Amino acid sequence: MSRIYNFSAGPSMLPLEVLNRAAAEMTDYAGSGMSVMEMSHRSKVFQSIVDDAEARLRRVMGIPDNYDVLFLQGGASTQFAMVPMNLLKTTADYVVTGEFADKSYKEACKYGSIRLAATGEANNFTKIPSQDELTLNPDADYIHICQNNTIYGTTWPYLPQTPAPLVADLSSCILSEPVDVSKYALIYAGAQKNMAPAGLTVVIIRQDIISDPMPATPTMLSYKVHAKAKSMYNTPPCYQIYILKLVLEWLEDLGGLGAMQKRNQYKAGLLYDYLDRSSFFRPIADPASRSMMNVTFKAPTEELDAAFVKASSAAGFSNLKGHRLVGHMRASIYNAMPVEGVEALVKFMADFEKQNA
Repeated sequence: MSRIYNFSAGPSMLPLEVLNRAAAEMTDYAGSGMSVMEMSHRSKVFQSIVDDAEARLRRVMGIPDNYDVLFLQGGASTQFAMVPMNLLKTTADYVVTGEFADKSYKEACKYGSIRLAATGEANNFTKIPSQDELTLNPDADYIHICQNNTIYGTTWPYLPQTPAPLVADLSSCILSEPVDVSKYALIYAGAQKNMAPAGLTVVIIRQDIISDPMPATPTMLSYKVHAKAKSMYNTPPCYQIYILKLVLEWLEDLGGLGAMQKRNQYKAGLLYDYLDRSSFFRPIADPASRSMMNVTFKAPTEELDAAFVKASSAAGFSNLKGHRLVGHMRASIYNAMPVEGVEALVKFMADFEKQNA
């Protein structure tokens, strides 16, 4: 069977070049006589993988020296608790712009005084609140946002202006375009969208905010512990870190995040331009808040939504059904989705429209 175009929101496509490289090194990595899956995480050869992965991530993202890079486990969902356990002293602001932003807010509420600075629930999370719509506490320990909302297909077109440290979930947009890391106190991201297979969580944290966590915090949920141990407090997600290294090599070969941004803007433009012209399909997210990674859209009726999903699957386009909470359709076009995949999808959508309009 030939490879399909996989539009899954995560775990998502990996670059074919990376998969082929991993396959070639599966049973013997760099002459070690073993797979990365088998080697000790305390070995020199694996330490070289970790060091290379961190160095490449720092280089690709322009991470300043006063930030630690942590390779952790537990997904972004564990960070929903880990952030307040480590950073909350008095109060924090949360902006709820979608399902995972809401989950992080509710989780944080278990640990202390959390203020809801804004929510997009009234407009069904189709739009990011403007700066004027945010009720921010300048003395907050931090403000938390989910920068790209995978389910609803929205992204922050700006960063909140506040003296409070900014904490952001970048799970579904990290490595898609350049970011100024210095504007964040902490970035976290599950790897399964743009970085590596599920199982790795990357945390980029400014060193001055690392301190002793709440007294009852488990050792495994302490940033201070992991930073001191340089991500080696326990066995890390070894193979995922290795794949991240290969993905970062691929990104650098393509020209880095500036080149990737142009490629992603082009892909998203192809799809949004068609949706804006179509009299059949409709984009769902507000134009000012549209995600470059997750494009949500719908047909005139739920019956046609279902027919489209069925027909697209038969034609080799996988995972175009929208999230169960919102329905309709969603095309996740992360870094590894080739331009040809988006071009083929647009052609299929146009043909479907002609047949069903």
